[in-house]
Amino acid sequence: MVGILHFPNTTIGKKIIMALSGAIWLGFLAGHMVGNLKIFMGAEHFNEYAHGLRTLGEPILVYGQALWIARLVVVPALVLHVWAAITLSLLNMQARDSKYVQHRKLNANAAQLSMIFGGIALFLFIIFHLMHFTLGVLVHPSFNPNDPYHNVIAGFQSYFYIPAVIYLIALAALSLHLYHGTWSMFQTLGLNNKTYTKSLRILAWLVAISITAGFALVPLSVMFGVVG
Repeated sequence: MVGILHFPNTTIGKKIIMALSGAIWLGFLAGHMVGNLKIFMGAEHFNEYAHGLRTLGEPILVYGQALWIARLVVVPALVLHVWAAITLSLLNMQARDSKYVQHRKLNANAAQLSMIFGGIALFLFIIFHLMHFTLGVLVHPSFNPNDPYHNVIAGFQSYFYIPAVIYLIALAALSLHLYHGTWSMFQTLGLNNKTYTKSLRILAWLVAISITAGFALVPLSVMFGVVG
């Protein structure tokens, strides 16, 4: 029992927590992206989809309960992911301070170097996103809780498309985070080897590009008048 409780404090324990919590968020992002693309099917269909998320599971579940169950999964996963990332970074900093450890920063790729700052930026963006589209209390000119389609269109069109630009910048950071995170997840879970390394790197890029491109289609389509 003591060993199990100590496991999260080990380096491998933190990496596994990072990998599993990242996998949860990867699944959430993929589902969220697919749902967002329903906006191209029109206002009625998109609003029915948004309402359906709140009635999901009825009559076994009550109104909105399925969403709260999902939140009870993704929110703790985010907290654990951030905790593991911070504590691992502190351990790496301590290791670099040792004269016996080689500093390999020069050999790191752009995705690796951006993980910490990109993660912070994405965390702040999640807060912005919730306040913008979920609560409608930040830079939204006419938030209507009963009309999600309108909220998306008006939210991206407002203030000379500044919110849309913010989203696109955040998605650029997300693409690097997803690539390195997916690749690190493969490594942590022991899925990579000499035979599959190249294929798994390609898969990591495909995951990163497909999810970020899917999200980017919506603000870009609003900016160029494809939907609205």
